[in-house]
Amino acid sequence: MRITPGLAGVRGDVDVLVVGLGVTGAGVALDAATRGLSVLAVDAHDLAFGTSRWSSKMVHGGLRYLAKGQVGVAHESAVERGILMEVTAPHLTRSMPMLIPITSSMSRLQGGLSRAGLRAGDLLRRGARTDAETLPGPRHLSATETLAMAPSLRAAGLRGGLLGWDGQLEDDARLVITLARTAAEHGAQVRTRARVLSAAHGEVRLRDETTGSEVVVRARAIVNAAGVWADQVLGEEGSRTDGIRLRPSRGTHLVLRAESVPDLRASVFAPVPGETNRFVMVLPQPDGTVYVGLTDEPAPGPVPDVPEPTETEIGFLLDVVSAAFARPLHRSDVVGAFAGLRPLLDGGDGSTADLSRKHAVITGPSGVTTVVGGKLTTYRRMAQDAVDAAVAHHGLAAGPCVTASLPLLGAASRTELAALEEPARLVRRYGTDAALVLSSAREVTGLSDAELLATVSDTVPVTLAELVFGITHEGALDVDDLLDRRTRVGLVAEDRAAAVPLAERALALTRT
Repeated sequence: MRITPGLAGVRGDVDVLVVGLGVTGAGVALDAATRGLSVLAVDAHDLAFGTSRWSSKMVHGGLRYLAKGQVGVAHESAVERGILMEVTAPHLTRSMPMLIPITSSMSRLQGGLSRAGLRAGDLLRRGARTDAETLPGPRHLSATETLAMAPSLRAAGLRGGLLGWDGQLEDDARLVITLARTAAEHGAQVRTRARVLSAAHGEVRLRDETTGSEVVVRARAIVNAAGVWADQVLGEEGSRTDGIRLRPSRGTHLVLRAESVPDLRASVFAPVPGETNRFVMVLPQPDGTVYVGLTDEPAPGPVPDVPEPTETEIGFLLDVVSAAFARPLHRSDVVGAFAGLRPLLDGGDGSTADLSRKHAVITGPSGVTTVVGGKLTTYRRMAQDAVDAAVAHHGLAAGPCVTASLPLLGAASRTELAALEEPARLVRRYGTDAALVLSSAREVTGLSDAELLATVSDTVPVTLAELVFGITHEGALDVDDLLDRRTRVGLVAEDRAAAVPLAERALALTRT
């Protein structure tokens, strides 16, 4: 099966209908399909349209939860990080060195907490049985070693650095797309541009956003994985009776060119002045950009389709990073910015339960199983718990969860991946499917490899082969799908504009 926009030919009766195709929804679709259940997974927009494409692109090991005394949550995060990096998606992940500069302005308490945190993080890694070759242990660096890893740091007052390791994704949206492709490979119907109009008691009314036609699907179980929109799926009355009321918070990132903070060999965690355990992350990316984040601000009011960063948040991030680096950053250094919304459960009395730290699975009177909270890293466990709950509540005949040992499409050991001869960018983004990307594009277009692999420009490494594959195998319908989700060029407006003609050409080539 392929990922398909719209509802043409959709089955009208399934075991499980999944609402939302972010990382959790795609994970639920894969989990249910690999248990032998018939699955329809839908999204009103596109794969990874919501929060799942606005993360820091990191695979966290749970250290921040340990600092708050949430030992169980921290261990779960570390375990899921190990599964993602060593089993599920070695091709989409890599070990990320993270550097905390130690300066004369850093308090003794902050330095001590940072050291203790890295040691605790390594204990989490050991407890999760993640190999030290995947994530090495932490160590102290001299000032000279610190500057060798991050030459653009402010040298004045630099006393050394702390080096730790965590996981990093090639791209969060690419993980979602790969999950959806893998779910489809196991028999799930994966449909974008399919909006849920109502969902309760085993009946879901859907509208095909490509044609406007409506379809009613019977489902023995419904899983609501719509993230910050989860309380809208059931309608106001359904959300109230099922106990789903959300109050999102916003996390903002900036996008810089690599030359703004040149020659970084590690991510830098810049301490926030006046805070004991808060940092702004400077995260180099393989495409010549750097992400800077992140904030945590209340986001009251209606949930927008695409959240927007505020100038106040942008200024805060620039100020913190400028204090740590030799060259102050200016607003003109920001070539892009993005914001994502975290789902926080409204306690009804003005308080919130931060479900970004611990996920919840709720099956209410409507019979709909809703999964909210969690983090990108723990998507697989969230999906497992949601399917477990739906299967138990509705008495479905299903096999056990197998996703902890199931590699996604394109996955292989790092040794095998290193031996592949396809272009490095394709290997990083598709793993062993890199050859399929190129061969299928060649077959569809009749073009030479040289033309299919030519990049948009020196600063925009996207190729025609990727765009064609996005259409033929990944359900992309238009330019937005190709540039904002399949390749992420849309994070930088200038780069997006440069890539539009190639995206339009890919659409034309696949429709002839």
